[in-house]
Amino acid sequence: MTSLSRKDWILLILLTLCWGINWPVMKIGVRDFPPVSFRTISMIGGLPVIWLAARMQGASLAIPRGQLREVIKLAIPNMLVWHVFIILGVKMLSSGRAAILGYTMPVWALLSGLLFFGDRPTRAAWFGIGCALAGAVLLMSSEFATLAGNPLGSILALIAAAAWGFGTVLLKRSSIVMPTISLTFWMLSLAAIAMTLVSAVFESARWHLPDRATLLAMLYNAAIIFGFAHTVWFKLARTLPPIASSLSVMMIPVLGVFSGAWLLGETPHWPDYAAMALILVAMSTVLLKPRNPPIHK
Repeated sequence: MTSLSRKDWILLILLTLCWGINWPVMKIGVRDFPPVSFRTISMIGGLPVIWLAARMQGASLAIPRGQLREVIKLAIPNMLVWHVFIILGVKMLSSGRAAILGYTMPVWALLSGLLFFGDRPTRAAWFGIGCALAGAVLLMSSEFATLAGNPLGSILALIAAAAWGFGTVLLKRSSIVMPTISLTFWMLSLAAIAMTLVSAVFESARWHLPDRATLLAMLYNAAIIFGFAHTVWFKLARTLPPIASSLSVMMIPVLGVFSGAWLLGETPHWPDYAAMALILVAMSTVLLKPRNPPIHK
């Protein structure tokens, strides 16, 4: 097992903090701005950072001949569906609940392997699937029981997580030969084009100049999430011990819940804590074993 240097630990902690805090940041960004447009602008803003990082690493940005279709196939679940549906979920839910539901992704990846590729989950994995589903049902039942609740938001967040999980399985089984950072650049670029069209068709009537808070949220997502976090993660992903990357993933929904309480004044209730515990148990059965680290958003 590869040990982490002091620099690796610092970067890993920063990445976890960046992704965890981003859940309430996204909520701030979509309060008074069309959600898909917000995500699209943030994504486009991050592309130059990823391009520059790829060039500094000497990575070729050329798509191998005959593999554009494979890039599109990977971009649809990993980028397009994930980003569109999760930002719609964030708009409708508290940032903490969206984080909890979004990070059911590893369990959906496990189910995708079972349903589409003939994988055979262990008993522990089946237990994890049950815990994740119980957590999701608990949150959705709470939304149904609350007059201000929005079960549609929970459904959209779960669709996003399922798409990301399926996309992760596709990515692991892909035979495409190109640097990971270059593949990320093109998947984001293709998703940004599609999302621009979606926002133009469905949100153009609500376009307006963003206020200061929305603009800062866009800048945070562009520079920190799409630029810094993506670029540094893919640099570390090949050297991180599986246990380190797994614990990093598991901490993100926890940070999402408590940073939402801190930044937005959201008040987690017992279903949130219970669902978070169930999701963490589920993720531990899937992630805390020797395997390749999952890919973050």
